[in-house]
Amino acid sequence: DQTTQIIQSINSLLWGMYGLIPLLVGTGLYFTFKLRFVQIKRFVMAARHVFGGITLFGRKADKDGMSSFQSLATAISAQVGTGNLAGVATAIAMGGPGAIFWMWIAAFFGMATIFAEAVLAQTYKTTDDQGHVTGGPAYYISKGLGSKKLAVFFSISIIIALGVIGNMVIADAFQTAFSLPPLLIGVIISALAAFVFFGGMGRIAAFTEKVVPIMAALYLLGGLIVLLANASHIIPALKMVFVGAFDPAAATGGIIGAGVKEAM
Repeated sequence: DQTTQIIQSINSLLWGMYGLIPLLVGTGLYFTFKLRFVQIKRFVMAARHVFGGITLFGRKADKDGMSSFQSLATAISAQVGTGNLAGVATAIAMGGPGAIFWMWIAAFFGMATIFAEAVLAQTYKTTDDQGHVTGGPAYYISKGLGSKKLAVFFSISIIIALGVIGNMVIADAFQTAFSLPPLLIGVIISALAAFVFFGGMGRIAAFTEKVVPIMAALYLLGGLIVLLANASHIIPALKMVFVGAFDPAAATGGIIGAGVKEAM
C-alpha cells in the first residue's frame, strides 16, 4: 500500500495540470501550427504510402530495414494496448463522459507530435558495425539533443514501462477475469516476448505484420458489436460527451479539469 501511495503521488505530479499535460498538448499545438496542420494536409498521402504495400507475408526485414506496413504494424503493436481499453474506461469513470472529448483533442494535436518524432527518427537513424539500420527516440535524443544521459534514462524508463508495468497490468487482468496466477501469466508473457525480441528485427517485423492486423480486426469488431448492441444509446452518449466536456456541473468528475486530466 505504501508503494502504491508513493507511485500515485509521483504520477499525480508528473501527469498533473502543471506537468506533462501542458507539455504534451503544448508540444502538439506547437507542431500543428508550425507544420501547418500536417496531420490534415498530408493525411491522404501518408495513408497511401502506409497501406499501399499491405500484406501479411511481406519481404523479410533485413539490414536495410522493414517495409512501410511492417513499420506501421510494429508501431501499432506498441501503441494499442491496455491504455486504450482500461485507460479509457478509467478516464470516463473518473473524469466523466467529457473526458472522451479531450482525448479526441489531445489525439488530434498529438498526430503532429508523432509526425515530428517520425521525421527525427529518419533524420538521426544510423547503421551499426554490421550494417544494420538502427534508430528511434534514444538515437535522436542522444544525437539531436546531444544528451547521452537523457537517452539512457529514456531507454531504461521505456524498458520498465513496457517490459514490467505493462506486463503487470495484463497479469492482473487475467487474474481478475480468469483467476489465473499473475506470476504464471507474467512468466508466459515474458517468455513469448523474449522469443520475438531475441529474433531481431526480422522476427519482430514478421510477427507484427501477421498478428497486428488480426488484433486490429478483433479490436474493431469488438467495438462494433458493442455499438450495435447499444445502438439506441449512441446519440445520447455523444450528447453526454459534448455536454460533459464544456459543462462542469454535468461532468461526473465535477470539473472540466478532471476530464482533461483523466483524458491525458
